[in-house]
Amino acid sequence: MSETSSGQVHDLVILGGGSGGYAAALRASQLGLSVVLVEKDKLGGTCLHRGCIPTKALLHAAEVADSARESEQFGVHATFDSIDMAGVNKYKDGVVGRLYKGLQGLVGHRDTLTYVEAEGRLVAPDVVEAGGQRYTGRNVVLATGSYARSLPGLEIGGRIMTSDQALTLDHVPQRVVVLGGGVIGVEFASVWKSFGAEVTIVEALPRLVPAEDEACSKALERAFRKRKINFKTGVRFAGATQHDGGVTVSLESGETIEADVLLVAVGRGPNATGFGYEENGVRMERGFVLTDERLRTSVPGVYAVGDIVPGLQLAHRGFQQGIFVAEDVAGLNPAPIDESGIPRVTYCEPEVASVGITEAQAKEKFGAENVATVEYNLGGNGKSQILGTAGFVKLVRQKDGPVVGVHMVGARVGEQIGEAQLIVNWEAYPEEVASLVHAHPTQNEALGEAHLALAGKPLHSHA
Repeated sequence: MSETSSGQVHDLVILGGGSGGYAAALRASQLGLSVVLVEKDKLGGTCLHRGCIPTKALLHAAEVADSARESEQFGVHATFDSIDMAGVNKYKDGVVGRLYKGLQGLVGHRDTLTYVEAEGRLVAPDVVEAGGQRYTGRNVVLATGSYARSLPGLEIGGRIMTSDQALTLDHVPQRVVVLGGGVIGVEFASVWKSFGAEVTIVEALPRLVPAEDEACSKALERAFRKRKINFKTGVRFAGATQHDGGVTVSLESGETIEADVLLVAVGRGPNATGFGYEENGVRMERGFVLTDERLRTSVPGVYAVGDIVPGLQLAHRGFQQGIFVAEDVAGLNPAPIDESGIPRVTYCEPEVASVGITEAQAKEKFGAENVATVEYNLGGNGKSQILGTAGFVKLVRQKDGPVVGVHMVGARVGEQIGEAQLIVNWEAYPEEVASLVHAHPTQNEALGEAHLALAGKPLHSHA
């Protein structure tokens, strides 16, 4: 065991103060462990400052804009004038600022937690160096997060930007090309369309949100066509050239698209190089830190959590992993996290929410003859009709077995993912969920109705 100049050895030294890092720090401190949390940027990481929270604030502003435009269909005479990006950004930054202040207070009031605001680096398997000091831990947690990726040869700058720069735009571009039809791409496309931009998404894979169930992709594509959001799937990007009037985007098909802004939304990469990981024996692959199911790296006493670990790059995954590691270090022996049971929400309009496995994955796992599915259309749901949204709840079950996947499309369906994840993670049978009373009129009823249908007794849908 190495020692610092002070001779103090901490129970846990955490490198990175994002969702995974700060969750590990707070839970470990709660359990009475001595903790050092090192973060070079702002506490809260990408999620709070450049990801989940600011993008969802923009999406809510977009929803308000759409409500104003469409108010007449509800008998309300309102007018939509324009988008004041200074006002939108003030609102967005206010939300972020309040959450940031609250998080600082939580960390600052823990007696056994030392917060170090400095760039850190692993200099020995049990030592993190930051701000000219060395902090030794009986256990170390690597939680350095992710960065917005680009493509080889595509330089970010000027009119070519990632979500980091898009979040700080002080104007609404007239024409936008979004490179990538995954979560980040469709969310920004949705925002900009609501703000009045002409939007085109370019996705190399055959469908939008390709990680979701195919039925969800088709439903989202129908909705985007109705909203006049253009998209090109199965088409590869060839290059982009900036000029005074904008940016010319070239596709391998030979087509070119003129735009004011090119948003590069091709996913996020692990922020795990340059921190001394490999030099200290931590096994890595394609830039990711490899762990076992208990989030232990190849070096004893060194854990990794969040976006640097292969798998879903979601803030709530990293958050739960941070809690898991703290409890593991404290000797509570928590159960490993089931990755397939992690809920996923894409907050465009309409929203896409899912948990568990897709129909295709279920057929591959159990055999096509052993899988049953049902789609309950939101047209039969009273609250969805009131909201004026279309979509469905799709259930995937193992025949004569539990529900293994819930997939939803529609306005606000992300709010239903709580019950859905309990259904999947607790391996509920359709008959069990169908017997529960779902409040009326809510969109939550749609989950109950879908399970009634899957249990063989549909009421508000055809058999």
